[in-house]
Amino acid sequence: MTAVGASRITSADQARTAAARLAAEFAGGAARRDAERELPFAEIGQLTASGLLAVTVPAELGGADLPPSAVAEIVRLLAVADPNIAQIPHSHFVYVNLLKLAGSDQQRSRYLTAVLDGAQIANAQSERGGATVAEIATTVAPIEAAQRFRIDGTKYYCTGSLFADTLAVLTRLDDPEGRSGLPPGQYVAFLPANAPGVRIVDDWNGLGQRTTGSGTVVFEGVAVERDQLVPRTAAVDAPTAYGASAQLLHAAIDAGIARGALTAATEFVRDKSRPWFEAGVSRAIDDPLVIQRFGELAVTLAAAESTLTTAGAAVDAAVHDSDLVGDASIAVATAKVLADRAANEISGALFEVSGTRSAAADLNLAHFWRNARTHTLHDPVRWKYQHIGRTVLHGTPPPLNGVI
Repeated sequence: MTAVGASRITSADQARTAAARLAAEFAGGAARRDAERELPFAEIGQLTASGLLAVTVPAELGGADLPPSAVAEIVRLLAVADPNIAQIPHSHFVYVNLLKLAGSDQQRSRYLTAVLDGAQIANAQSERGGATVAEIATTVAPIEAAQRFRIDGTKYYCTGSLFADTLAVLTRLDDPEGRSGLPPGQYVAFLPANAPGVRIVDDWNGLGQRTTGSGTVVFEGVAVERDQLVPRTAAVDAPTAYGASAQLLHAAIDAGIARGALTAATEFVRDKSRPWFEAGVSRAIDDPLVIQRFGELAVTLAAAESTLTTAGAAVDAAVHDSDLVGDASIAVATAKVLADRAANEISGALFEVSGTRSAAADLNLAHFWRNARTHTLHDPVRWKYQHIGRTVLHGTPPPLNGVI
């Protein structure tokens, strides 16, 4: 996509209103887009034009500089309507944050001014084939007397890449002789999505989140300048709110899916379900067992949404006080556990409470469960429990790895 200009949002209230308006528009076509794998180019265009993608740009550059909690609420509202659309800008917000934390003044001005004008960033981060997901094989190596660099490698699960103007490519510096003068480590290269040597492949075939544009991106001798490289160290190897902010948005997506699934179940049972004959009632909504189950699901959702709010406040505080980063990460880990549980349980229970009619393929109510099951695979909650438990028992803070 090409940046076409965007409105300016100046407050959290304005952002929430804009997100709620777009969510109402996006909800009606979500099941159909999922069923037909219709990529939401028009909807992402609306999202960009709304100015919501620029809400975290610093005030000195003309942005609203909204806190992580406000971004989480935007993402949650979008996820209630269409989790695919909610996930597409996730990495956009993450890499805007990286620029704020680790970019030079020139880089922040260059890329974040473009974001204000409607540019969208997508990730090219994950790889296959390494011993763990943390291993990065994609290289950035100096060429031409170390004044320029080339990138080579292949990335997978590049969410939003089909819609983006700019790709944020996670690389490792391949410079054993030190020709570039850059310290070793990981760098994020910001480059145009249509740069020579970049090939974006629409091959994402996951069972859920089908329209997120999460395909493969291949880099073959892609030329970049030194000022396109941002060292990742300042964001992930120091106590910053970088990881907690990113994880907060994942929890917001899951909480949004849970709310969307419960809303769909409520509407279906009210309007379409028939009561079980043994209940002795004429309406499904009067079946005491159905009422009981809805009560249980509502409590599960309330717990997820409440902890998301608490985690958002904790991350907001950590942005301004590095001593609070560990507390924020644990708060987000707690929210992620409960949002994961709520999304998967409620999207599955939708069929349990709605009955056989709800399984009709043309309704595609299964997209809630498929989206929940797919999105919650991003980072295992079993490790959230580990970090929480170690903090409780040992008093040790969670690790600095950018994913908690």
